[in-house]
Amino acid sequence: MYTPINQWAEDDRPREKFLLKGKSTLSDSELLAILIGSGSRNESAVQLCQRILASTNNNLNQLGKLSIAQLTQFKGIGEAKAITIAAALELGRRRRSEEAVELTKITSSKAVFEIMQPIIGELPHEEFWVLYLNNSNKVIYKSQLSKGGITGTIVDVRLIFKTVFENNATGIILTHNHPSGKLMASEQDIQVTKKIKLAAQQLDVNLLDHIIVTENGFYSFNDEGIF
Repeated sequence: MYTPINQWAEDDRPREKFLLKGKSTLSDSELLAILIGSGSRNESAVQLCQRILASTNNNLNQLGKLSIAQLTQFKGIGEAKAITIAAALELGRRRRSEEAVELTKITSSKAVFEIMQPIIGELPHEEFWVLYLNNSNKVIYKSQLSKGGITGTIVDVRLIFKTVFENNATGIILTHNHPSGKLMASEQDIQVTKKIKLAAQQLDVNLLDHIIVTENGFYSFNDEGIF
């Protein structure tokens, strides 16, 4: 017997379940039901999504290959809902692609240079970036912390550790570029690094290195024994 979702027990409704119990507790069909919002007169959104998934043997990769025309063959799925499903699955695919690229294991200072040189090595101004690592020293996230003129940039230490906790990182690597091409740490570079290292120690986060990047080379605080 069909029972509309709004008549289900509150903690069984997909949106309420998401809020009360967390996204990991929802089935694939419940997550899809949140996307499409409603089913048809004779079928709830969850039941409709269960039927769609069953047609692909509950395989999200196969579901992602269905065209808009194929999705709209299911009663209750119009073009707008089909596009919503396709867009969500495309975002998932892009996320997996980015994660595959990002999960680079850092085994040396040169590995950091190879990641960052294409990003900041040839810029006419300074940028300060942080690589966030997991327990295996794999890069799980990287972000620009600040951007400045040729003479320098301002570093917000609090923002570094806010991002550490948001990404469950256990280690960080600092990196910035010298547009001048000078491969040497300035006194300001050293003082900023010491400040961040002290904060990292207090928060049980490993500061593994600080890499200065230029167009053709790099300078590693760790390799040079500054740490």
